[in-house]
Amino acid sequence: MASRPAPGEDDGMDAFIDQFKGKKYKEGFNEDNWEEEFDKIPMFMKKAPEELDPLEQPELACIQTILYDEDQSPEELAKTYKNEGNQYFKEKNYKKAVISYTEGLKRKCSDSELNAILHTNRAAAQFYLGNYRSALNDVIAARKLKPSHLKAVIRGVLCHIELKNYSKAIAWCDEGLQFEPKEKQLIELRANADKQKRVEERNVRKAKLKEKKERVQADALMKAIKERKIKLFQPPELSSQNSDDDGDDKEDDKVFRTLFDGINSENGIVVHLDENGNLNWPVLFLYPEYEQMDFISVFHEDTRFIDHLTVMFGENFPPWDTEKKYKPNNLELYFEDEQREDLYRVDPMCTLRQVLSHDRCVVKAGNPRILILVRGSSFFRDFLSGKKLQAN
Repeated sequence: MASRPAPGEDDGMDAFIDQFKGKKYKEGFNEDNWEEEFDKIPMFMKKAPEELDPLEQPELACIQTILYDEDQSPEELAKTYKNEGNQYFKEKNYKKAVISYTEGLKRKCSDSELNAILHTNRAAAQFYLGNYRSALNDVIAARKLKPSHLKAVIRGVLCHIELKNYSKAIAWCDEGLQFEPKEKQLIELRANADKQKRVEERNVRKAKLKEKKERVQADALMKAIKERKIKLFQPPELSSQNSDDDGDDKEDDKVFRTLFDGINSENGIVVHLDENGNLNWPVLFLYPEYEQMDFISVFHEDTRFIDHLTVMFGENFPPWDTEKKYKPNNLELYFEDEQREDLYRVDPMCTLRQVLSHDRCVVKAGNPRILILVRGSSFFRDFLSGKKLQAN
Protein backbone atom coordinates (compact mmCIF):
# COMPACT_ATOMS: atom_id res chain seq x y z
CA MET A 1 0.00 0.00 0.00
CA ALA A 2 1.41 3.37 -1.02
CA SER A 3 2.19 5.69 1.85
CA ARG A 4 0.94 9.24 1.99
CA PRO A 5 3.53 12.00 1.86
CA ALA A 6 4.32 13.40 5.25
CA PRO A 7 2.97 16.85 6.04
CA GLY A 8 5.03 19.46 4.35
CA GLU A 9 6.40 17.05 1.80
CA ASP A 10 5.94 17.99 -1.85
CA ASP A 11 3.58 15.60 -3.57
CA GLY A 12 3.88 17.42 -6.91
CA MET A 13 0.53 19.19 -6.57
CA ASP A 14 2.07 22.49 -5.59
CA ALA A 15 4.25 22.47 -8.66
CA PHE A 16 1.26 21.61 -10.83
CA ILE A 17 -0.76 24.52 -9.45
CA ASP A 18 2.16 26.93 -9.61
CA GLN A 19 2.41 26.56 -13.40
CA PHE A 20 -0.98 28.26 -13.81
CA LYS A 21 -0.12 31.25 -11.67
CA GLY A 22 -0.16 34.42 -13.70
CA LYS A 23 -1.95 32.76 -16.63
CA LYS A 24 -5.37 34.03 -17.66
CA TYR A 25 -8.07 31.43 -18.32
CA LYS A 26 -9.14 31.89 -21.92
CA GLU A 27 -11.80 29.20 -22.25
CA GLY A 28 -14.40 30.80 -19.99
CA PHE A 29 -17.61 32.57 -21.05
CA ASN A 30 -17.60 36.31 -21.52
CA GLU A 31 -20.31 38.90 -21.91
CA ASP A 32 -20.11 38.67 -25.70
CA ASN A 33 -20.44 34.93 -26.20
CA TRP A 34 -22.07 33.45 -23.11
CA GLU A 35 -25.51 33.04 -24.74
CA GLU A 36 -23.98 31.35 -27.77
CA GLU A 37 -21.92 29.00 -25.58
CA PHE A 38 -24.87 28.17 -23.33
CA ASP A 39 -26.90 27.24 -26.39
CA LYS A 40 -24.34 24.51 -27.18
CA ILE A 41 -25.10 22.77 -23.88
CA PRO A 42 -28.04 20.34 -24.20
CA MET A 43 -29.53 21.37 -20.84
CA PHE A 44 -29.76 25.02 -21.90
CA MET A 45 -30.58 24.65 -25.59
CA LYS A 46 -33.54 26.70 -26.73
CA LYS A 47 -33.83 24.92 -30.07
CA ALA A 48 -32.73 21.51 -31.31
CA PRO A 49 -30.13 21.57 -34.11
CA GLU A 50 -31.34 20.88 -37.64
CA GLU A 51 -28.71 18.16 -38.11
CA LEU A 52 -27.16 16.19 -35.27
CA ASP A 53 -23.48 15.31 -35.64
CA PRO A 54 -22.49 12.83 -32.88
CA LEU A 55 -18.83 13.83 -33.20
CA GLU A 56 -19.57 17.53 -32.84
CA GLN A 57 -22.28 17.14 -30.18
CA PRO A 58 -21.62 13.91 -28.29
CA GLU A 59 -23.59 15.03 -25.23
CA LEU A 60 -26.74 15.65 -27.27
CA ALA A 61 -26.33 12.36 -29.13
CA CYS A 62 -26.05 10.58 -25.79
CA ILE A 63 -29.24 12.21 -24.50
CA GLN A 64 -31.06 11.31 -27.74
CA THR A 65 -30.01 7.68 -27.36
CA ILE A 66 -31.40 7.64 -23.82
CA LEU A 67 -34.66 9.33 -24.86
CA TYR A 68 -35.35 7.02 -27.79
CA ASP A 69 -34.11 3.80 -26.24
CA GLU A 70 -36.04 1.02 -27.94
CA ASP A 71 -36.10 -0.84 -24.65
CA GLN A 72 -38.71 1.69 -23.47
CA SER A 73 -42.38 0.80 -23.74
CA PRO A 74 -44.34 1.88 -26.84
CA GLU A 75 -46.29 4.29 -24.63
CA GLU A 76 -43.13 5.94 -23.33
CA LEU A 77 -41.65 6.28 -26.82
CA ALA A 78 -44.91 7.63 -28.25
CA LYS A 79 -45.07 10.23 -25.50
CA THR A 80 -41.45 11.22 -26.13
CA TYR A 81 -42.15 11.72 -29.83
CA LYS A 82 -45.30 13.67 -28.98
CA ASN A 83 -43.29 16.05 -26.79
CA GLU A 84 -40.66 16.40 -29.49
CA GLY A 85 -43.36 17.18 -32.05
CA ASN A 86 -44.88 19.77 -29.72
CA GLN A 87 -41.52 21.49 -29.43
CA TYR A 88 -41.11 21.60 -33.20
CA PHE A 89 -44.67 22.90 -33.48
CA LYS A 90 -43.90 25.75 -31.08
CA GLU A 91 -40.91 26.59 -33.24
CA LYS A 92 -43.24 26.57 -36.30
CA ASN A 93 -41.18 23.78 -37.83
CA TYR A 94 -44.34 21.98 -38.96
CA LYS A 95 -42.62 19.51 -41.29
CA LYS A 96 -40.49 18.12 -38.47
CA ALA A 97 -43.49 18.17 -36.16
CA VAL A 98 -45.34 15.93 -38.64
CA ILE A 99 -42.37 13.55 -38.70
CA SER A 100 -42.23 13.36 -34.88
CA TYR A 101 -45.97 12.74 -34.48
CA THR A 102 -45.79 10.10 -37.21
CA GLU A 103 -42.97 8.34 -35.37
CA GLY A 104 -45.09 8.40 -32.24
CA LEU A 105 -48.01 6.77 -34.06
CA LYS A 106 -45.66 4.12 -35.46
CA ARG A 107 -45.08 2.88 -31.90
CA LYS A 108 -48.67 1.54 -31.98
CA CYS A 109 -49.11 2.02 -28.26
CA SER A 110 -52.27 0.83 -26.55
CA ASP A 111 -53.12 4.26 -25.12
CA SER A 112 -56.02 5.41 -27.32
CA GLU A 113 -56.05 8.84 -25.66
CA LEU A 114 -52.39 9.38 -26.56
CA ASN A 115 -52.92 8.16 -30.12
CA ALA A 116 -55.87 10.53 -30.51
CA ILE A 117 -53.66 13.42 -29.36
CA LEU A 118 -50.91 12.40 -31.80
CA HIS A 119 -53.42 12.36 -34.68
CA THR A 120 -54.90 15.71 -33.68
CA ASN A 121 -51.50 17.33 -33.25
CA ARG A 122 -50.31 16.00 -36.58
CA ALA A 123 -53.52 17.35 -38.12
CA ALA A 124 -52.66 20.80 -36.73
CA ALA A 125 -49.17 20.65 -38.26
CA GLN A 126 -50.54 19.44 -41.60
CA PHE A 127 -53.14 22.23 -41.50
CA TYR A 128 -50.46 24.91 -41.19
CA LEU A 129 -48.59 23.30 -44.08
CA GLY A 130 -51.73 23.67 -46.20
CA ASN A 131 -52.31 19.90 -46.39
CA TYR A 132 -55.99 20.14 -45.51
CA ARG A 133 -57.05 16.69 -46.70
CA SER A 134 -54.24 14.99 -44.78
CA ALA A 135 -55.20 17.04 -41.73
CA LEU A 136 -58.83 16.00 -42.16
CA ASN A 137 -57.85 12.32 -42.37
CA ASP A 138 -55.99 12.69 -39.07
CA VAL A 139 -58.88 14.28 -37.20
CA ILE A 140 -61.23 11.61 -38.52
CA ALA A 141 -58.82 8.99 -37.14
CA ALA A 142 -58.64 10.89 -33.83
CA ARG A 143 -62.44 10.97 -33.51
CA LYS A 144 -62.64 7.23 -34.11
CA LEU A 145 -60.46 6.83 -31.05
CA LYS A 146 -62.21 9.58 -29.09
CA PRO A 147 -65.47 10.85 -30.65
CA SER A 148 -65.77 13.75 -28.19
CA HIS A 149 -62.24 15.06 -28.77
CA LEU A 150 -63.00 18.79 -28.97
CA LYS A 151 -59.71 19.82 -30.59
CA ALA A 152 -60.20 17.19 -33.28
CA VAL A 153 -63.72 18.47 -33.98
CA ILE A 154 -62.57 22.09 -34.23
CA ARG A 155 -59.65 21.16 -36.46
CA GLY A 156 -61.98 19.13 -38.67
CA VAL A 157 -64.35 22.08 -39.02
CA LEU A 158 -61.45 24.32 -40.06
CA CYS A 159 -60.36 21.74 -42.65
CA HIS A 160 -63.87 21.47 -44.11
CA ILE A 161 -64.09 25.26 -44.37
CA GLU A 162 -60.75 25.46 -46.18
CA LEU A 163 -61.91 22.69 -48.53
CA LYS A 164 -65.21 24.59 -49.04
CA ASN A 165 -67.21 21.68 -47.63
CA TYR A 166 -69.48 24.07 -45.77
CA SER A 167 -72.34 21.62 -45.16
CA LYS A 168 -69.95 19.14 -43.55
CA ALA A 169 -68.36 21.92 -41.50
CA ILE A 170 -71.79 22.81 -40.13
CA ALA A 171 -72.52 19.12 -39.38
CA TRP A 172 -69.23 18.79 -37.46
CA CYS A 173 -70.05 21.94 -35.49
CA ASP A 174 -73.46 20.52 -34.58
CA GLU A 175 -71.85 17.27 -33.43
CA GLY A 176 -69.35 19.16 -31.29
CA LEU A 177 -72.03 21.39 -29.77
CA GLN A 178 -73.90 18.30 -28.61
CA PHE A 179 -71.22 17.63 -26.00
CA GLU A 180 -69.90 21.20 -25.70
CA PRO A 181 -73.02 23.36 -26.23
CA LYS A 182 -71.35 26.58 -25.05
CA GLU A 183 -68.06 26.23 -26.93
CA LYS A 184 -67.56 29.74 -28.32
CA GLN A 185 -65.22 28.76 -31.13
CA LEU A 186 -67.63 26.14 -32.48
CA ILE A 187 -70.50 28.64 -32.38
CA GLU A 188 -68.43 31.19 -34.31
CA LEU A 189 -67.18 28.62 -36.80
CA ARG A 190 -70.73 27.40 -37.43
CA ALA A 191 -71.92 30.94 -38.14
CA ASN A 192 -68.98 31.49 -40.50
CA ALA A 193 -69.54 28.18 -42.33
CA ASP A 194 -73.25 28.94 -42.69
CA LYS A 195 -72.46 32.39 -44.12
CA GLN A 196 -69.93 30.94 -46.57
CA LYS A 197 -72.43 28.26 -47.61
CA ARG A 198 -75.07 30.89 -48.39
CA VAL A 199 -72.57 32.93 -50.41
CA GLU A 200 -71.52 29.85 -52.36
CA GLU A 201 -75.13 28.86 -53.06
CA ARG A 202 -75.88 32.40 -54.27
CA ASN A 203 -72.82 32.32 -56.53
CA VAL A 204 -73.89 28.96 -57.95
CA ARG A 205 -77.35 30.34 -58.71
CA LYS A 206 -75.83 33.39 -60.39
CA ALA A 207 -73.49 31.21 -62.42
CA LYS A 208 -76.38 29.00 -63.58
CA LEU A 209 -78.48 32.00 -64.57
CA LYS A 210 -75.53 33.51 -66.43
CA GLU A 211 -74.84 30.20 -68.17
CA LYS A 212 -78.50 29.88 -69.15
CA LYS A 213 -78.57 33.44 -70.50
CA GLU A 214 -75.37 32.90 -72.46
CA ARG A 215 -76.70 29.63 -73.85
CA VAL A 216 -79.92 31.32 -75.00
CA GLN A 217 -77.89 34.06 -76.66
CA ALA A 218 -75.56 31.49 -78.20
CA ASP A 219 -78.50 29.49 -79.59
CA ALA A 220 -79.97 32.64 -81.13
CA LEU A 221 -76.60 33.56 -82.61
CA MET A 222 -76.05 30.07 -83.97
CA LYS A 223 -79.52 30.09 -85.53
CA ALA A 224 -78.83 33.46 -87.20
CA ILE A 225 -75.53 32.20 -88.66
CA LYS A 226 -77.17 29.04 -90.02
CA GLU A 227 -80.11 30.96 -91.50
CA ARG A 228 -77.67 33.15 -93.46
CA LYS A 229 -75.83 30.05 -94.68
CA ILE A 230 -72.55 31.41 -93.33
CA LYS A 231 -69.83 28.81 -93.25
CA LEU A 232 -67.36 28.44 -90.42
CA PHE A 233 -63.92 26.93 -90.84
CA GLN A 234 -63.91 23.20 -90.09
CA PRO A 235 -60.78 21.42 -88.92
CA PRO A 236 -60.05 18.22 -90.91
CA GLU A 237 -61.34 15.94 -88.15
CA LEU A 238 -64.73 17.67 -88.13
CA SER A 239 -64.89 17.75 -91.90
CA SER A 240 -64.48 13.96 -92.08
CA GLN A 241 -67.03 13.48 -89.30
CA ASN A 242 -69.54 15.63 -91.16
CA SER A 243 -69.06 13.65 -94.40
CA ASP A 244 -69.68 10.39 -92.55
CA ASP A 245 -73.06 11.58 -91.28
CA ASP A 246 -74.72 12.71 -94.53
CA GLY A 247 -78.42 13.34 -94.13
CA ASP A 248 -78.37 13.34 -90.34
CA ASP A 249 -79.62 16.77 -89.24
CA LYS A 250 -78.82 16.09 -85.59
CA GLU A 251 -75.22 15.27 -86.40
CA ASP A 252 -74.99 18.36 -88.62
CA ASP A 253 -76.22 20.46 -85.73
CA LYS A 254 -73.72 18.80 -83.42
CA VAL A 255 -70.84 19.62 -85.78
CA PHE A 256 -72.04 23.17 -86.23
CA ARG A 257 -72.35 23.57 -82.46
CA THR A 258 -68.75 22.44 -82.08
CA LEU A 259 -67.66 24.98 -84.69
CA PHE A 260 -69.76 27.72 -83.16
CA ASP A 261 -68.43 27.08 -79.65
CA GLY A 262 -64.94 27.29 -81.15
CA ILE A 263 -65.48 30.81 -82.51
CA ASN A 264 -62.83 32.87 -80.81
CA SER A 265 -61.72 36.09 -82.39
CA GLU A 266 -57.95 36.52 -82.42
CA ASN A 267 -58.55 39.99 -81.01
CA GLY A 268 -60.79 38.84 -78.17
CA ILE A 269 -63.94 40.28 -79.81
CA VAL A 270 -66.56 37.89 -81.17
CA VAL A 271 -69.56 38.10 -83.43
CA HIS A 272 -72.79 39.12 -81.66
CA LEU A 273 -76.44 39.80 -82.30
CA ASP A 274 -77.70 43.31 -81.63
CA GLU A 275 -81.11 44.13 -80.18
CA ASN A 276 -82.64 44.10 -83.68
CA GLY A 277 -81.37 40.62 -84.48
CA ASN A 278 -78.58 41.75 -86.79
CA LEU A 279 -75.11 40.19 -86.82
CA ASN A 280 -72.09 42.35 -86.01
CA TRP A 281 -68.72 40.87 -86.91
CA PRO A 282 -65.10 41.71 -86.07
CA VAL A 283 -63.55 42.13 -89.54
CA LEU A 284 -59.92 42.24 -90.61
CA PHE A 285 -58.84 44.36 -93.58
CA LEU A 286 -55.45 43.11 -94.80
CA TYR A 287 -52.98 45.13 -96.88
CA PRO A 288 -50.42 42.56 -98.13
CA GLU A 289 -48.34 45.17 -99.99
CA TYR A 290 -47.29 46.77 -96.71
CA GLU A 291 -48.00 43.82 -94.39
CA GLN A 292 -50.45 46.00 -92.48
CA MET A 293 -54.02 45.51 -91.35
CA ASP A 294 -57.05 47.31 -89.90
CA PHE A 295 -59.35 45.75 -87.36
CA ILE A 296 -63.03 46.74 -87.38
CA SER A 297 -64.40 45.47 -84.09
CA VAL A 298 -68.08 45.99 -84.96
CA PHE A 299 -68.95 45.63 -88.64
CA HIS A 300 -72.74 45.57 -89.11
CA GLU A 301 -73.72 42.87 -91.58
CA ASP A 302 -75.83 45.27 -93.68
CA THR A 303 -73.10 47.90 -93.97
CA ARG A 304 -71.46 48.29 -97.39
CA PHE A 305 -67.69 47.99 -97.68
CA ILE A 306 -67.47 51.35 -99.47
CA ASP A 307 -68.83 53.04 -96.34
CA HIS A 308 -65.92 51.76 -94.24
CA LEU A 309 -63.38 52.54 -96.96
CA THR A 310 -64.65 56.12 -97.15
CA VAL A 311 -64.19 56.55 -93.41
CA MET A 312 -60.71 54.98 -93.38
CA PHE A 313 -59.29 56.56 -96.55
CA GLY A 314 -61.63 59.44 -97.37
CA GLU A 315 -59.66 62.30 -95.82
CA ASN A 316 -56.49 60.99 -94.20
CA PHE A 317 -53.93 58.54 -95.47
CA PRO A 318 -52.44 55.90 -93.15
CA PRO A 319 -48.82 56.62 -92.12
CA TRP A 320 -47.53 53.59 -94.02
CA ASP A 321 -49.09 54.82 -97.28
CA THR A 322 -46.26 57.19 -98.13
CA GLU A 323 -47.29 57.37 -101.80
CA LYS A 324 -50.88 58.33 -100.83
CA LYS A 325 -52.38 55.86 -103.27
CA TYR A 326 -54.96 54.20 -100.96
CA LYS A 327 -58.09 56.06 -102.06
CA PRO A 328 -61.60 54.53 -101.78
CA ASN A 329 -62.22 54.56 -105.53
CA ASN A 330 -58.75 53.22 -106.29
CA LEU A 331 -59.01 50.01 -104.27
CA GLU A 332 -59.99 46.43 -105.08
CA LEU A 333 -61.28 44.03 -102.44
CA TYR A 334 -61.00 40.24 -102.34
CA PHE A 335 -61.70 37.32 -100.06
CA GLU A 336 -59.67 34.13 -100.32
CA ASP A 337 -60.85 30.55 -100.56
CA GLU A 338 -57.92 28.96 -98.73
CA GLN A 339 -58.98 25.42 -99.56
CA ARG A 340 -58.80 26.01 -103.32
CA GLU A 341 -56.34 28.91 -103.15
CA ASP A 342 -58.76 31.03 -105.15
CA LEU A 343 -59.44 34.76 -104.88
CA TYR A 344 -62.94 36.20 -105.21
CA ARG A 345 -63.36 39.88 -105.98
CA VAL A 346 -65.70 41.80 -103.69
CA ASP A 347 -67.80 44.64 -105.02
CA PRO A 348 -67.31 47.59 -102.60
CA MET A 349 -71.02 48.30 -102.92
CA CYS A 350 -71.80 44.86 -101.42
CA THR A 351 -72.71 44.41 -97.77
CA LEU A 352 -70.85 42.14 -95.41
CA ARG A 353 -73.85 39.82 -95.28
CA GLN A 354 -73.76 39.31 -99.04
CA VAL A 355 -70.07 38.39 -98.95
CA LEU A 356 -70.36 36.02 -95.99
CA SER A 357 -73.28 34.21 -97.62
CA HIS A 358 -71.15 33.41 -100.69
CA ASP A 359 -70.74 29.68 -101.32
CA ARG A 360 -66.93 29.84 -101.12
CA CYS A 361 -66.54 32.32 -98.25
CA VAL A 362 -65.46 30.70 -94.98
CA VAL A 363 -65.06 32.53 -91.67
CA LYS A 364 -61.89 31.43 -89.89
CA ALA A 365 -61.12 32.06 -86.21
CA GLY A 366 -64.22 34.24 -85.87
CA ASN A 367 -62.86 36.99 -88.18
CA PRO A 368 -64.01 37.59 -91.78
CA ARG A 369 -60.92 38.70 -93.72
CA ILE A 370 -60.81 41.03 -96.70
CA LEU A 371 -57.72 41.67 -98.83
CA ILE A 372 -57.29 45.25 -100.12
CA LEU A 373 -55.07 46.09 -103.09
CA VAL A 374 -54.37 49.28 -105.05
CA ARG A 375 -55.71 48.76 -108.56
CA GLY A 376 -53.07 48.87 -111.26
CA SER A 377 -50.03 49.04 -108.98
CA SER A 378 -46.98 46.87 -109.65
CA PHE A 379 -47.65 44.94 -106.44
CA PHE A 380 -51.27 44.44 -107.54
CA ARG A 381 -50.13 42.80 -110.78
CA ASP A 382 -47.46 40.65 -109.13
CA PHE A 383 -49.78 39.54 -106.35
CA LEU A 384 -52.61 38.50 -108.66
CA SER A 385 -50.30 36.77 -111.13
CA GLY A 386 -49.83 33.86 -108.76
CA LYS A 387 -53.49 33.54 -107.81
CA LYS A 388 -56.60 32.04 -109.41
CA LEU A 389 -59.29 34.68 -109.79
CA GLN A 390 -62.92 33.66 -109.67
CA ALA A 391 -65.99 35.64 -110.50
CA ASN A 392 -68.09 36.67 -107.52
